[in-house]
Amino acid sequence: MLHLIPKPLHRLALRLAHRLRHHWRKASGRTGAGVSVIARDLGGQILLVRHSYGPAGWFLPGGGIGRRETPEQAAHREIREEISCTIEGLKPLGVIEEELSGAPHSAHIFAGVVDAMPRVDGREVVEARFFPIHSLPEPLSARTTARLALWQNRKN
Repeated sequence: MLHLIPKPLHRLALRLAHRLRHHWRKASGRTGAGVSVIARDLGGQILLVRHSYGPAGWFLPGGGIGRRETPEQAAHREIREEISCTIEGLKPLGVIEEELSGAPHSAHIFAGVVDAMPRVDGREVVEARFFPIHSLPEPLSARTTARLALWQNRKN
């Protein structure tokens, strides 16, 4: 049904919803839990996305965990929703306890391999690209940097 809304209007609605969610989290002190996925291509490059809402910059794909969803199910769903791909060999890396919009937040971090080119719908995600780990784009969010550090420490 959402695909019937024109893309510019959908992006505007996402920006407004993002702001409202930020203020709600700050006022309520609750965020829920989320996932971030370090998705690599077959050559080992890292997938990063740019959203149509929120702060400018490059981020890992991810999002919130649904009520009846495990973190692993949420990771698979977010990859499917954000870049229209599937991810293989999904492995949990750990959980980062952080603050999001002034409230505590648990971020479940996963890593896996995507064997297709990402396709974005131009609504939530406006760009998705693979980058070599030694040449990541700027601005790269602090949360993305922390998640990549967790992944690199787990590899070594």
